[in-house]
Amino acid sequence: MAEEQRIRRSGIDSSIRTAAVWQVVAASTRRQQEELGRPLRVLDLGGGSGGFAVPLAKAGHDVLVVEPSPDALASLSRRAGEAGVSERVHGRQGDSGTLTDLVEEPVDLVCCHGVLEYVDDPGATIGALRDVLAPRGVVSLLVAQRLAAVLSRALAGQFDAARTALVSADGRWGEDDPLPRRFDVEQIHERLVTSGLTPVSTQGVRVFTDLVPSASLDSEADRASLLALEQAVAERSAAAFLGRLGAGLHVLAVRAD
Repeated sequence: MAEEQRIRRSGIDSSIRTAAVWQVVAASTRRQQEELGRPLRVLDLGGGSGGFAVPLAKAGHDVLVVEPSPDALASLSRRAGEAGVSERVHGRQGDSGTLTDLVEEPVDLVCCHGVLEYVDDPGATIGALRDVLAPRGVVSLLVAQRLAAVLSRALAGQFDAARTALVSADGRWGEDDPLPRRFDVEQIHERLVTSGLTPVSTQGVRVFTDLVPSASLDSEADRASLLALEQAVAERSAAAFLGRLGAGLHVLAVRAD
């Protein structure tokens, strides 16, 4: 229920699960647009049905969504049409291995949310993102974070699974884990730097959202309060240690050259 319930904030319909990420991305795009003096060219890799692409297009940016699923691309087309931004949202079937063929000119912003967990080679994917970025371009990277899995398994009484998630190389708790891998902050930063990208903003997201029982989110006031708590944790350096427990890790990185 927490994932499905949506509240209106900052002019867009934001789910609790993505609102903190959207806030950072929106602020970054505003800064870039002011610096460049024009709307941005955006690539959304694995952008699905346009949860970020459509709001970015509504803000005036030109967005290319590269997505392997034809069903998701069909949903993207409908969603963009309903929002009146079809002319600014362009869907292409593909993946990180086809970016050089699909991206015709360097982009100012890349969104890569919930993708690195599933690709064969996360390092190669980050390198491909860097290659299509313009100088001073920004990557918004959202990945699953290890310690959240450790905590959730422990709270469920699955102590062996929690320990496995903590010590395993891929952050999985066992063979029945639905995710192929999870990441630590240090791993992501190292991969970004190796690919020629400089991390400039790092925050843990969904610190509480995935742990709160759905019965606690029956009202809009409850959901708004939870969102405010998540954003307060994300915005305060004194609470940064709690971000390590977030289900997601959101990093902005810049191409230096």
